[in-house]
Amino acid sequence: MVIKDFDMKLIKDKSNPILSPNPDNDWESLVVCNPGAWYEDGRFYLLYRAAGNDIEHRIHLGLAISEDGVNFKRVSDSPVLSPSEDGPDAGCVEDPRIVKFDDKFYVTYAYRAYAPGQYWKLAYDEVTEHNLGQNAPVVLSKNIGNTGLAVSEDLMSFKKVGRLTKSNLDDRDVILFPEKVNGKFVLLSRAKQWVGEEYGTEYPAIWITFSDDMMEWDYSTSKLLIKGEESWEKKIGGSTPPLRTKDGWLTLYHGVDDKDIYRVGAILLDINDPTKVIGRTTDFIMEPEFDYETDGIYKGCVFPTGNVIVDGVLYVYYGAADQYCGLATCQIDNLLNFIKK
Repeated sequence: MVIKDFDMKLIKDKSNPILSPNPDNDWESLVVCNPGAWYEDGRFYLLYRAAGNDIEHRIHLGLAISEDGVNFKRVSDSPVLSPSEDGPDAGCVEDPRIVKFDDKFYVTYAYRAYAPGQYWKLAYDEVTEHNLGQNAPVVLSKNIGNTGLAVSEDLMSFKKVGRLTKSNLDDRDVILFPEKVNGKFVLLSRAKQWVGEEYGTEYPAIWITFSDDMMEWDYSTSKLLIKGEESWEKKIGGSTPPLRTKDGWLTLYHGVDDKDIYRVGAILLDINDPTKVIGRTTDFIMEPEFDYETDGIYKGCVFPTGNVIVDGVLYVYYGAADQYCGLATCQIDNLLNFIKK
């Protein structure tokens, strides 16, 4: 089922951007964007991507907290998660998505062996590569983005657990469902290389995988969930962790058009079988409009990475132009009812 005659958009907060680069801290003086989000005990948490104005462009994660979901205060002058000094994620940690099992937060995050460099000066979707000889693994020579898992009790200190994705695949939009479905963990992913006739999609798309263990995924069993169908969503990827609603799993995704503009759509998945798509927007529900979304490091990007439902309101936290954090909202029932049409 798809939606026709689309007439609904997320409402951007008048306070946007709600988080901006902080010139007092070198590690977040240029970039503050793409935040994972959580709400608990009356507090909103944003685990945001941050970087300074260094040539290498090493990327860290910072934490900010709010009582109202709009006005956030940083909890520290230091990052809460940083690249390793010498390890598989020595270049960057970025784009966190947060879920919680038992009393632990599980955060998927993208990383690289080397810092990406000032990628906005390169061609679209390219980063700094390294000539390490013909026998070097591609994860090093091409500086491919992988996805790792980190565990935390407070979103302040973390245990890095390891890699979730295949090292030779650029697979960064990797998102866990917030609970098991039929006794299985569920994962959304988007490997850039999974394109062509054998994969059933011309452009990178969203795949779904199930597992008995959060760290062990058999990607040979992955199923194509959705692919781009409209002009604004040629390449797509998962954006926010699915939210359980009365009508199914609600998740947002991003679409990229042939001019490399990022917009946002929504899908509703069956609560007991999330391989079944109940509804999907054919038009976008958010697009770049304002200066903070069009004139930053990446010109023309809204990129959600966190969402929560509080008192019937869907709060969507997103990266704007790869430089700022924005907030957009809607009544959750309005969006669900619209999708169910």
